[in-house]
Amino acid sequence: MTERVYYEPDVKNGVERLPTVLSMFHASPPVMLAPHWHAQVEVNYIVRGWVHYRMSGHEVRFNEGDMALFWGGLPHQLDDAAEDVVYAGGHLPLVHFFRLRLPQDVQSKLMQGATLISQATDASDTFNFARWNDYARSGDPMKAGIAVDELLLRIERVRFDAYKLLPGPANVVSVVDGLDHHSSPIVVRICDFIADNFREEIDSADIAQAADIHPKYAMNVFKKSTGMTLNDYVNLMRLSYAQALLMQEEANVLQVAMDSGFGSLSAFNKSFRKIAGMSPTDFRRDVRRRPPAPVTVNGRTNGPMN
Repeated sequence: MTERVYYEPDVKNGVERLPTVLSMFHASPPVMLAPHWHAQVEVNYIVRGWVHYRMSGHEVRFNEGDMALFWGGLPHQLDDAAEDVVYAGGHLPLVHFFRLRLPQDVQSKLMQGATLISQATDASDTFNFARWNDYARSGDPMKAGIAVDELLLRIERVRFDAYKLLPGPANVVSVVDGLDHHSSPIVVRICDFIADNFREEIDSADIAQAADIHPKYAMNVFKKSTGMTLNDYVNLMRLSYAQALLMQEEANVLQVAMDSGFGSLSAFNKSFRKIAGMSPTDFRRDVRRRPPAPVTVNGRTNGPMN
């Protein structure tokens, strides 16, 4: 029997450290000893085998041929998988997610913790996900841009086929009342500004000014679109960045707090404990205790796991 392999984040690849960048993967995923999170929407396509996740509020198994989307900002854990599993996909920043032409209620429910699964896939998806992974990792900006554009178009096609939304936490509700077709472009502008400035000292007035709208309107639209306040999202971006910094051997908790945009160590500790259920110091210690994962699968370098 093949020895069980466990998840070890690839900090150098930087998916958690760069929550504003699309990162693709095509690999055999090791299981995770504990939940993690990242400020991106996750796209999974199961090339072969199956994987099992513990989400926030529900469990789900993705089987061969399934394509799934879920919000990575809530803690989730890939806790079991077939021995021969291969999956592909990416971590999609919100700035791209809100450019998608998906039904508004689908976007809303995903942000609140639901999981979308589509079984309307075919052999072209197996080929395309492999190509998008190669393009995204090529170092060629044009290829990387094409990978993003093609992936977004593929996700948009979900609305024309059968799909199911699995319930997330008990408080998953539709938060789209009062939204109109102008909302998504506003959220995109907000996400763009936060992506560029989340490590700086910014507030709702700065964000609203960048989006050219009133602060109260900015807060209202963002809350209804994502289920999060502006402050919650800025903190999540900072925590995603901090999470990866803490995985580095030389990480100093105070320096990580400052580099991630938190104004004080106490604010960092409070925010980190709220989402991780432990202090940054305990998280750093537990990460270093995890067994290492192999770096290649069938000739491919393992990318960051979900």
